[in-house]
Amino acid sequence: MISKETIVKLRDLPTPFYYYDLDILTASCEIVKKGSADYGYKVHYAVKANGNPRILKIISSYGFGADCVSGNEIESAINAGFKPSEIVFAGVGKTDRDIEAALETGIFCFNCESIPEMEVIDSLALKHNRVATIALRINPYIEAFTHKYITTGIEESKFGINIWELDQVVKRLKSLTNITLRGIHFHIGSQITRMDVFKSLCSRINELQEWFVSRNINLEIINVGGGLGIDYENPDKLAPFEEYFSLINEFITLLPGQSIHVEPGRSITGQCGSLISRVLYIKKGSNTTFAIIDAGMTDLIRPALYNAYHKIENLTSEGNLLRYDVVGPVCESSDIFGKLIELPETRRGDIIAIRSAGAYGESMASRYNMRDLPRPVFSDEIG
Repeated sequence: MISKETIVKLRDLPTPFYYYDLDILTASCEIVKKGSADYGYKVHYAVKANGNPRILKIISSYGFGADCVSGNEIESAINAGFKPSEIVFAGVGKTDRDIEAALETGIFCFNCESIPEMEVIDSLALKHNRVATIALRINPYIEAFTHKYITTGIEESKFGINIWELDQVVKRLKSLTNITLRGIHFHIGSQITRMDVFKSLCSRINELQEWFVSRNINLEIINVGGGLGIDYENPDKLAPFEEYFSLINEFITLLPGQSIHVEPGRSITGQCGSLISRVLYIKKGSNTTFAIIDAGMTDLIRPALYNAYHKIENLTSEGNLLRYDVVGPVCESSDIFGKLIELPETRRGDIIAIRSAGAYGESMASRYNMRDLPRPVFSDEIG
């Protein structure tokens, strides 16, 4: 909950902006650090969730590694204090330039998604006189029961190596002299709230372990990826990290010398951020009342991109509850944050908070319509 004292300080700042509650961020990091340490898991924070430099520095201070999907993310992670030796590089379309930079930097591991990618990494590693460590990102055919745009582990996904390709992959690996296989990697989707989905993933991992053992292939790393969701209905509630770590420990059967790696992103930062906006106009429509605010889909694209839900709060009104379509100023009909949202009677100048926006909010902002990017404001800056 955003306190009344904080609201008084926020209402005088120019909007829109992202407000980050650092107490919530550090609380998440503390739980993840303790929970992962209890089971000996290695955490790699997924930088794509929120790459704000200060957020990255705080997360890196907990000793986590980084999960990156571009060369610029790798550079930002290192600048924020993440060790190159604890960075994993994922992504279905790694460029030659980014691969070469990662090799020169000395990252921990490439999560590979195809035979052509393995071949390119091998050739570039040879060129730079390096041996690249890789993990195979395997598509486990697990339904994540989340939005289709953030589901990544089903058969028609562009991501990952298909199980039926594994024999061919292993055969090709034997002829590639400048890469070494160290583990397997999975990522079945994002914003997963059903724990039975992760249980199914663990079962599939155990099956694949047997497949590799039968071929005398020793794996050191089992990277279960990320995807743990947050409760968008209850923005003050942290993700169920303890349950998640306990489930992995219970249902994955590790072999001697193996370690578990995880890549949480959204679940660490999601609840610490709110997009703060100001009401510009209240406009009566034929069937609805619009609350037009100065934040738009350029600041938070998730609702427009895949109809994502964020709790919307009027921080400065205590009037009677009415229903509004909360919309932005961008010249697109999809620039809608929510329809028929129940808010206290809302007027021009009221301050609106769009909650649970600490992940995939600022990191996905754009300058469409030549709008300014939203700036970050941190809780310790307004105290």
